[in-house]
Amino acid sequence: MARSTKYNPQITESKWYQYWMKHGMFHSEPDDQKEAYSIVIPPPNVTGVLHMGHMLNNTIQDILVRKARMEGKNACWVPGTDHASIATEAKVVAMLKEKGIDKKSISREAFLEYSWEWKEKYGGIILEQLKKLGASCDWDRTRFTMDKDLSEAVIQVFVDLHNKGKIYRGIRMVNWDPKGKTALSDDEVVFKEVASKLYHIAYKIEGTEETLTIATTRPETIMADVAICVHPEDPRYAHLKGKKALIPLINKSIPIIADSYVDMSFGTGCLKITPAHDINDYEIGQRHQLEVIDILNDDGTLNEKAEILIGEDRFIARKKIAKLLREAGQLPKEEEYASNVGHSERTDAIIEPRLSMQWFLKMEDITQPALRAVMDDTVRLFPPKFKNMYRSWMENVRDWCISRQLWWGHRIPAYYLPNGAHVVAASLDEAVQLANLQHNEQYTAKDLKQDEDVLDTWFSSWLWPISVFDPDFFKTGKKNKDLSYYYPTNDLVTAPEILFFWVARMIIAGYEYTGEKPFRNVYLTGIVRDKLGRKMSKSLGNSPDPLALIETYGADGVRTGMLFSSPAGNDLPFDEKLVEQGRNFSNKIWNAYRLIESWEVKESTEEANKTAIAWFESRFHQSLSELTDHFEKFRISDALMTLYKLIWDDFCSWYLEMVKPDYQKPVDQLTKMRTTRFFEELMKILHPFMPFITEELWQQVQKRAEGDALMLADWPKMKAFDASIISEAQQVFEVVSQIRNIRASKGISPKESLDMTINTQNQGIYIKFDGVIKKLANIESIRFGEKEDNALSFVAKADEVFIPIEEKIDPEQEKETLRKELEYTRGFLKAVSKKLENERFVSNAPEAVVLLEKKKMADAQAKMNALEENLKKLDQSS
Repeated sequence: MARSTKYNPQITESKWYQYWMKHGMFHSEPDDQKEAYSIVIPPPNVTGVLHMGHMLNNTIQDILVRKARMEGKNACWVPGTDHASIATEAKVVAMLKEKGIDKKSISREAFLEYSWEWKEKYGGIILEQLKKLGASCDWDRTRFTMDKDLSEAVIQVFVDLHNKGKIYRGIRMVNWDPKGKTALSDDEVVFKEVASKLYHIAYKIEGTEETLTIATTRPETIMADVAICVHPEDPRYAHLKGKKALIPLINKSIPIIADSYVDMSFGTGCLKITPAHDINDYEIGQRHQLEVIDILNDDGTLNEKAEILIGEDRFIARKKIAKLLREAGQLPKEEEYASNVGHSERTDAIIEPRLSMQWFLKMEDITQPALRAVMDDTVRLFPPKFKNMYRSWMENVRDWCISRQLWWGHRIPAYYLPNGAHVVAASLDEAVQLANLQHNEQYTAKDLKQDEDVLDTWFSSWLWPISVFDPDFFKTGKKNKDLSYYYPTNDLVTAPEILFFWVARMIIAGYEYTGEKPFRNVYLTGIVRDKLGRKMSKSLGNSPDPLALIETYGADGVRTGMLFSSPAGNDLPFDEKLVEQGRNFSNKIWNAYRLIESWEVKESTEEANKTAIAWFESRFHQSLSELTDHFEKFRISDALMTLYKLIWDDFCSWYLEMVKPDYQKPVDQLTKMRTTRFFEELMKILHPFMPFITEELWQQVQKRAEGDALMLADWPKMKAFDASIISEAQQVFEVVSQIRNIRASKGISPKESLDMTINTQNQGIYIKFDGVIKKLANIESIRFGEKEDNALSFVAKADEVFIPIEEKIDPEQEKETLRKELEYTRGFLKAVSKKLENERFVSNAPEAVVLLEKKKMADAQAKMNALEENLKKLDQSS
């Protein structure tokens, strides 16, 4: 049956994914006879659907897992989802609103029932979508951060850290999200530059006609002012110390104080002190024992303490306050102002600094082992440039606010007693026992009230590499079989923006509870951006639908397209043309196999293509060596490009052209056998990148047993290769390419055979590749000698090649051609020399790469010498 001229991914992908699943090929169980290789998925939110960042991240994970599996390792990729407290609660609240239900009107239990119902309906969508991408996760091991046993682990850790004195409860200034109505940790705040205004407000000095002008971006908070602050050494305001000012609009009297925090050179040198709404003001207020007045409700509206505009949203109040001040003659100046404003990472609401009773984890001591682990490369970051960022964060870390004012999540296991005290315990029964023991009372369950708040989502996901394998470990302290075998995991693939949210905290938890790292390597991907450099997002409408891309171009095309321009840690400027290039690569491979499959074989013992076979054998193993180096350094994009060039250029464009038989002629047995074997080996090393087409073609090459699969085949073993034959072939390919260029420029038909004379010191190369040159360039005869009369010429490395033609050669035109080639070669030589003069490149690049660059430089120099000599001869003869 004739094979289709185009690869059809829609048929192939579903067929082979079902086959792999049917035979349990993704599943892993501990096996002491095999080396473990494990990865835990960065658990996507249950609210999520597949986006371009997921595509990139999970493609890289799948590549690493599939390669490890083929290397004979017991590969285990654990999938799962995160309950995402803030995002999920917002989705459920919105869903209830559509039904006409207000969250405040129902009980916590009823709300959680709706939440679980929502999770069951939508929570697994993204995992099903990952299957379309080809993700070879062990789906039998799928976990959810609120699974019963994982939830118990979270509670156990809270109790343990509290008992160790590392978790405490207190009133602190926190980041408040008025939209999510919850506190956030510092890491959940994203700063963005916002266009605003600087309002210059005139405060009257009590009992005088004098005023003080104070600049602020937040006039809506003036009603919460408790003091005016000046620098103690500022002579402008020395006469005002001890006096009082009046808050505009409400005429409330507040003291004028002095503190060295004030910058005399900034603005007017005066600050309004609003401790409830600014962290720096809060600290000044603490030093001067000032009152704290919070004028905002949880949702960002003004409360009764504001005295005016009660119930107005803070931003509407800002405009109205400005108008009132203007009318009162107390707003002498307004100017445009740009400032960095904190936004909620989850809801994008502008953050309010707010004093709040919250639960915190002390970070100063617990972070130290995790800091050392990355600094000494026990845990390696790729690219290493992120080490400095990591160190800066860890050395300046603040206590982690771990409580959230939500219902969906892990409820804090703190129980309040009638006397106002509290106990922390893993269950209500344990809490009752502990309360009675500590307070010598006879409390019952009815006397205790559990804390209403839940834990920060990251407080569960920081345990992920441990809890997915053994959630009971936090209770027993003893590793089960899974944890003993798979932990520490090998590689983690994630985005740089959660280096601190998640990665650092997993390392902290790993050392706190197991005494060792949770993973060996952390590969930090770039951010997928559009052509304008903007981060892709649904809100901007600049992100394509990943599933639509897969439908159009095939999963293999999308996987390769994502990697064509995504070096580790650098942003990926996504262009759909890259995915199209990935699809074209699939078709190239498909048609290469169609060609090989079509060859008839003749019975013979001849070795007609011995040189071509020897060359490609060496080229394959050279590429395999490069591939190994790229994987070791997590240069996944470079690894793909190595394969792309090997298959498209070396195998398809050169090797197949070298060995394919003439039209309707048979090929010798050895050539067909070796070419088929090469193709199989190429499919093996390409499989992690393009699993579907490679499985399809590998299964076609020869009959396979049921249950056999390329994804379980052995990764090719690296062998020594002959660098000299690779170099010689490159020389020959340059000659062939130049002859083809001459044919194109002179309009000489490819069917017209030509003669060739070569002036060379290395005749052996051309003798060895005699048949290749004659076949690929349609050369009748190859002679060795000096310059030919009336011949077109070119230089390949240091060799001069002459092609005699019948029409008269124009010497001036020939000289112009040589000059252009000489100019190009000089530029090439300069670029290579500059690279080799770069000490960083020479010290960091693989030795083979440096040697290759040195050889390029030597070849370019030799070519320049030959071109200059050729020009000299032409000048002398004209």
